[in-house]
Parts: sequence; C-alpha cells; structure tokens
Amino acid sequence: MHRAIGKGSGKLLSTLLGDEDAGRIGDEAKELHSRFYLETADLLRPFDRAPDLIRTLAGRGIRVVLATSAAPDELEELRRVLDVDDVVAGIVSGDDVEATKPDPEPVFAALEKAGTTPEETIFVGDAVWDVHAATKAGVRTVSVLSGGVGAGELTDAGAVAIYDDAAAILAGLDESVLIS
Repeated sequence: MHRAIGKGSGKLLSTLLGDEDAGRIGDEAKELHSRFYLETADLLRPFDRAPDLIRTLAGRGIRVVLATSAAPDELEELRRVLDVDDVVAGIVSGDDVEATKPDPEPVFAALEKAGTTPEETIFVGDAVWDVHAATKAGVRTVSVLSGGVGAGELTDAGAVAIYDDAAAILAGLDESVLIS
C-alpha cells in the first residue's frame, strides 16, 4: 500500500485491488476516506517550516502553485492548515484535471496556473509518483523524504535533489536548484 501513496485515489485503488474491484468498491472507499479525513482534520499539521518555505519563495518573486489530488473538502482543510493562500499563485486540485499522478496532467495544469515553462519550473514532492509526473511534463523535481520513500528510489526516479524535509530546503535555499 505504501508504494501506491502519491497516486490519485482511483489509481491507488486500482493498484491495490485491481481495476475490476477498484471500480466496484472505489466510490465507497473514497467516501469512507474522505469522512475519516474530515473527522480527524484537527490532527493535521504542516510539515516543519513548510509554510515558511512557501512564504519565502513567494517573497522572492517565485510563483508557487500547490498541486494535489485531494477532494474539495479535504483541500479546504489542507489550505486551512498551511495558511498560505495569500502568497500562492494558484492551486490545482483533483477537480481541475481528468488524470492524476503519475500522469503529467496535474503538472501541466500547475504550469498553466504559474504561467511558466517546464524548463524554468521546479516541482517539489515527496513521492516517486511526483517525480514521474513532473519528469513526463519536462519539469525537474526536488524531493523531500517526508513521504517515507528512500532517497535512492527518488533519485532513481529522476529527482535532481533530495532533502530531509521542507526545513532542510529552507535552510539551504540559497544553494538549492530552487533559486539558481
């Protein structure tokens, strides 16, 4: 199951259950996930220094776009926890795309919202599927280890830099590919 985390929910369920069973019980599983997520939303916390990293990047004139396959009600909770709506250039959610990671469509949608080209954009993610989606879109990826995936797997997938977490990116920001 852990290896499927980072894919959109439909692809995650297909990976775990097979296409036929995922189709049969997918809606119920998604509804139960959403209900549990919302019931426990008060436990959500941003990763250490993640809001600071977003605010620092935006303060330096970098257009930050958040991309997630989260359902609208879950996205609302994520936005509340991060509290960076005032500095992000846009948000791409599952409602904005037909296909989810590892398909590059969410990355293309984020590029459109940012108004940038793949060559001038860096994707920050914590799953192998983030790296695959960004790479298919021609975007370099910086990965963080907060997704529970090892540095070797992320590097093998194509990540150009690996950090322990958002705090480590922020601490080394001036030397990172995010700034250069």
